Amino acid sequence: MLSVEEALQKILAEVNVLETETVPIMESLGQVLAEDIISDINVPPLDNSAMDGFAVRSDDTRGASEKTPNILKVIDTVLAGGMSRKEVAPGTAIRIMTGAPIPTGADSVVQFEDTDDQKPKDIPAKQRANEVAVFSETRPDQNIRLAGEDISRGKIVLRKDTVIRPAEMGMMAAMGHSRVKVIRRPVVAVLSTGNELVEVDKPLPEGKIHDSNAYSVAGLVKRYGCIPKMLGIARDDEKELVKKLQQAQDTDMVLTTGGVSMGDYDMVKDILARDGEMVFWKVRVKPGKPLAFGKIKGRDKNGKAKSIPHLGLPGNATSCMVSFEIFVRPALLKMMGKKNLVKPSVEAIIENTVKNDAGRRIYDRAIVRKRNGHYYARLTGPQGSGILTSMSLANGLVVIPEEKDKVNEGDIVQTLMLDWNEEVNI
Repeated sequence: MLSVEEALQKILAEVNVLETETVPIMESLGQVLAEDIISDINVPPLDNSAMDGFAVRSDDTRGASEKTPNILKVIDTVLAGGMSRKEVAPGTAIRIMTGAPIPTGADSVVQFEDTDDQKPKDIPAKQRANEVAVFSETRPDQNIRLAGEDISRGKIVLRKDTVIRPAEMGMMAAMGHSRVKVIRRPVVAVLSTGNELVEVDKPLPEGKIHDSNAYSVAGLVKRYGCIPKMLGIARDDEKELVKKLQQAQDTDMVLTTGGVSMGDYDMVKDILARDGEMVFWKVRVKPGKPLAFGKIKGRDKNGKAKSIPHLGLPGNATSCMVSFEIFVRPALLKMMGKKNLVKPSVEAIIENTVKNDAGRRIYDRAIVRKRNGHYYARLTGPQGSGILTSMSLANGLVVIPEEKDKVNEGDIVQTLMLDWNEEVNI
């Protein structure tokens, strides 16, 4: 049996970064830039006001105070999106709104709160006084956003390999980019196996169970930015399983659930060995020991033969999801061009005693909270590999090393974070 690290290393060695595509920026969230983004404009394009107030010459505010205000003549009003054609000469000011370009001659903006102009901004200029009393001094560039202070023309603003977040989407929009070149999202085939499975919208006969794995796995695929291709359920029949796998020939990864343990009808690993390539089966991990990894034959969009990585996940619901987080997630992130493949983790004080009599690395489901500056991890309850509620309640996985036969309440344990505390369903 392989260790977790050995198994993951073998999986990552068989997956490659996918090719690029050009997509609308609205569809690029979570993808990785495939090129540097260089701006051909300044953002903002002109000096503009950071406040509602008056564009003035700072020299005209010298010595101004509430007791001895400086009186300036108001010669114009400029709104955001507009331009004033008048020049701020000595002794004058232009009423200005946030975002409006700074008029010629002005070098600062005094905010309305520092003047006697308390009238609503929607009152037409002709109804306002043509003078304003300024109660405070300004300095050059005060309350002014300078041209190019955010983004400068000709500079690399976003570098290749950057993961696109909402802020990067906004930056590209600010530069006038409607489309962007990125590493494309993997398409992942999701196939459940087993005679006991029934589709979620079908009546449930005695002895059968609804297929939950397809939805938890597809949800994880989507959560990490990839595209699930649902293949449904394959019965414990070799021909049907092969036929279903043929529907995955144009995908980038195949995930099957069930069919990888020791039963007479656990055929996934046998088909891998016969029709593809079997890399390994079984990992020293709990839950999820019966994990199979190999490659099946497929074709790219041009019809050229290729090998598709195939992970046979355990059929038990919790084993399936834990195996995904440990082994599938890093592989998908690598295919997307991401560099950080490690799940965030914290050191936590465990609130349970856990025995490890299996000699495997244990990933127990836990609720992690922070109290008094320390993280605490409490198991969600029974940890059976088929108890899906143990995942639903958890926001972390407590890691018990294979060489430890016991962890006592109060010990420090490494905990992989699935979610942060505010996302726990309790």
